[in-house]
Amino acid sequence: MCVGAASSGGEERVVRDLTTEFEAERGRLLAVAHRMLGSRSEAEDAVQETWLRYASALADPAARDEIRDLRAWLTTTCARICLDVLRSARVRREAYVGEWLPEPVVTPLEGSGADGFAPDPAERAVRTDQLGTALMVVLERLTPEQRVAFVLHDVFAMPFARVAEVLGTSEVAARQLASRARRAVTGPDVPRQTADPAEQRRVVEAFVAATESGELARLLEVLAPDVVFVGDSGGHFPAARRPVVGAEAVGRFALGLFGRAGRYRHRVLARPVLVDGVLGLQIETVHTDGRPLRMVTAFAVDDGRITAVYNQLNPEKVSALPPLDPTEVWPPRW
Repeated sequence: MCVGAASSGGEERVVRDLTTEFEAERGRLLAVAHRMLGSRSEAEDAVQETWLRYASALADPAARDEIRDLRAWLTTTCARICLDVLRSARVRREAYVGEWLPEPVVTPLEGSGADGFAPDPAERAVRTDQLGTALMVVLERLTPEQRVAFVLHDVFAMPFARVAEVLGTSEVAARQLASRARRAVTGPDVPRQTADPAEQRRVVEAFVAATESGELARLLEVLAPDVVFVGDSGGHFPAARRPVVGAEAVGRFALGLFGRAGRYRHRVLARPVLVDGVLGLQIETVHTDGRPLRMVTAFAVDDGRITAVYNQLNPEKVSALPPLDPTEVWPPRW
């Protein structure tokens, strides 16, 4: 009995230790799944399913012995789950009303690291040009297999041998999938995002100041000639049904949207935040019909100018955000 009890206690300790190790990987798994799926809620579901499969493996000593590299095992399992989701009909965007943007991951600036990026090591390991809504949007153009190959190898540095294992293909084929994805992600029509945190702040501050001034010429100074503005309301609020393209068109649209913020009948609240790892704005007000209106505005910045503005106002994608403090009035304070 004593031997059995000791054995049972040791078994429980092993399971407890491995559970703790899983929790240490949860943030990284969520980052991987979110980049693959473009939905925070779907990413959380994928990570939860990964945990269930892990817990099942823990219950079988033989299966547990096969987990020699926990991070690799969890990432591979999570990636396979995401691949199944991407291939399934429920993630198709064909019936979506208007433009589709990913569900934003919003991080307070005060919770970021010294360099202005999120403190999660998985996020900090990703290069500046592999962060932001711009990347998430272009990933939607890829096939499920291309997206998984690119995210695992180019973003999270998984060896191609492991990527091939996830995809159930050869290492050569995995390399080809990642290469095609890389060409799509870096294509000439893709908004460029290369600015470091300091440049992001300077440019976004200038954007806000220019919209406050109401001067189009001043706003054009911070907009790239080929800048694009994309709004996603999911049909819940009025929004442009197609991207607005070009500096003058985007400038006039932005002045109409942000320039009158101080003149809204209801008070506008705003604060700078990190959106998918780069600088953006969280905004709250009341729509003209009396409904609460929340927006998350993300920017892509390159060479001192804004190359893209992504405005997420679909309540289904932003309702879970914590409310802003009543003192955080427009214009946002840095």
